[in-house]
Amino acid sequence: MARVISIANQKGGVGKTTTAVNLGAALAEKDQRVLLVDLDAQAHLTINMGVKIPDELEKTIYELLVDPEVSVNDVIQEASGIGVHFVPANIELSGAEAQLYNEIGREGILKEKLEPAQRRYDYIIIDCPPALNVLTINAFVASDEVIIPLQCEYFGMKGMQQLLKTIDRIRAKLNPRLHVAGILPTIYKSRTLHSREVLELVKTHFKNQVFDFAVKDSIRFAESPLAGQSILQYSAQSEGAKAYRELAASVMETRQRSAVG
Repeated sequence: MARVISIANQKGGVGKTTTAVNLGAALAEKDQRVLLVDLDAQAHLTINMGVKIPDELEKTIYELLVDPEVSVNDVIQEASGIGVHFVPANIELSGAEAQLYNEIGREGILKEKLEPAQRRYDYIIIDCPPALNVLTINAFVASDEVIIPLQCEYFGMKGMQQLLKTIDRIRAKLNPRLHVAGILPTIYKSRTLHSREVLELVKTHFKNQVFDFAVKDSIRFAESPLAGQSILQYSAQSEGAKAYRELAASVMETRQRSAVG
């Protein structure tokens, strides 16, 4: 059965999509079967998969969520260059929250829709929107764990308590298996005192919840989506590629420990 991981932070611009794409690519590099799910109406993950005009897609995550007749197999596409499969999104997803509002059991629709794909993949990675809305709650209900990208700037820490409280509430009421796999420091500028101070503050405050490596800021992360590649293909020996390989190794090691336990 697939292990389902949400990449979440209600603050935008912290590296959620970058983390979803490159963690998926790093796991695929280790011969894992990976499905990425774009749950953000901005469709940045979909574009990174090589889809030039997401709005021209006939079936996306929106149809999967709102149409009982659409199955996950109807919307899965392949990004052969990156080595993963993905469920695309486009701007229509922005209307999904209103569509789902009156649905009975609306928080569990994504979980139910993903179940037929569980045995096909080792990992399902969900790129959440920058909001704690019904879509993010759906992702949390469907997930085993959450990875939180946290930008190494002071304002990046704002809202973390709200996010962690939301995860606690979902665990208490809807999904008892949900837990935080780790906080991933992103957009880290090692040469600036501010980034170093914030990273130390994050480690002091969240202790062992923080991964012991950071994703350094790099222009290559902005360039690789234009090439329809992950950082692992675009700049295989870069520090960014190394960081996401470390993240994949950590994710796989945790799964192995859980299996033994």
